[in-house]
Amino acid sequence: MHRGGFSIGLGFRPGRTLAKTPGGTTAPVKEDAPMFPIPRRGLLAAGAATLTAPALLAPSVLAQGAVDFPRQNLRFIVPFAPGGATDIVARLVAPGMQEFLGRPVVIENRGGAAGAIGSEAIVSAPADGHSFIIYTITNAVLGPGLTRNARLDPRTQFEPVSLVATLPMVLTVGNHVPASNLQELVALMRERPGRLTYGSAGIGSLNHFGGHLLTQLSNTQATHVPYRGSGPVFADMIAGNVDMMVEGIASQVPFIRNGQVKPIATLAETRNPQLPDLATCVEQGMPGFTITNFMGIYARAGTPPEIIGRLEAAVRAAVRDEAIQRRLRDAGTDPAGTTAAEFRTFYQAQLAQWMPVIETSGIRME
Repeated sequence: MHRGGFSIGLGFRPGRTLAKTPGGTTAPVKEDAPMFPIPRRGLLAAGAATLTAPALLAPSVLAQGAVDFPRQNLRFIVPFAPGGATDIVARLVAPGMQEFLGRPVVIENRGGAAGAIGSEAIVSAPADGHSFIIYTITNAVLGPGLTRNARLDPRTQFEPVSLVATLPMVLTVGNHVPASNLQELVALMRERPGRLTYGSAGIGSLNHFGGHLLTQLSNTQATHVPYRGSGPVFADMIAGNVDMMVEGIASQVPFIRNGQVKPIATLAETRNPQLPDLATCVEQGMPGFTITNFMGIYARAGTPPEIIGRLEAAVRAAVRDEAIQRRLRDAGTDPAGTTAAEFRTFYQAQLAQWMPVIETSGIRME
């Protein structure tokens, strides 16, 4: 399972492993052969003028000239292998940070153990801001809730620097599913309790919790079918072997435009420009079904506030660059570039949304 972002690959090899779902049913785990609009909740309250008035910097940044930082090269940890969406976004932002800070920003890919290896690199480094990491919702929000007594916990061991970008999500179904909107889908799920299936990139992934959240909010049942990556889910939806999936808009748009899958709802408060005719979950009567993946930069907890301010300013300078914004959008993301305070508010809102969902799901990772 690739947790650093989406991947599109259409081959798979059926596996024989059975995975137990929260409802007690089992479904086969299938294997992937081969192996990004700012969310309004939480962030607008903190001030989304970051995007519309980028020249305004946080007060902590205004005194940046008095900070003796950086004093050496900087390590930008990407806790995934090269080539994924998170790695691409990091490599788009790093040059702008380097130009702003006047020191080399060196990308280090520390993939493995669902991001834990990269996280260890930050925890073991001095809290001086010279090492920082890029996280997704999986590492920063879902992981801490899924793992009991975890050795690493970003809620206490990391300090938010800046939200780099968000990844809007959409719910789609296969063409074989007789539903064209959220109301029809929920009615079908009630008519066929537990018989509809939703695919995911693996147990504990964002699309897993997306499907679970849908059943929770609609008081219905559906069977979770975990795969090793998102790509094979598309193949099986097209083939009629799995019914629905929650995934990033960027990876679903080609299938939607080709008529291979049907879009049901965008999972945001406002419509997405890539799918302007598709009603949101809010418009369709399910406001609690808003889901946003994100990529944000964190430093080690205990890093001095003035250094956090310098790193924040560097990220914002990079994301404000028009060429970088275009490339971030081309990568399927919505550029953000928030202040540390805005990112902290956003992060706390994400935790408040997802921790109860994780707790009631019964899903746990060892």
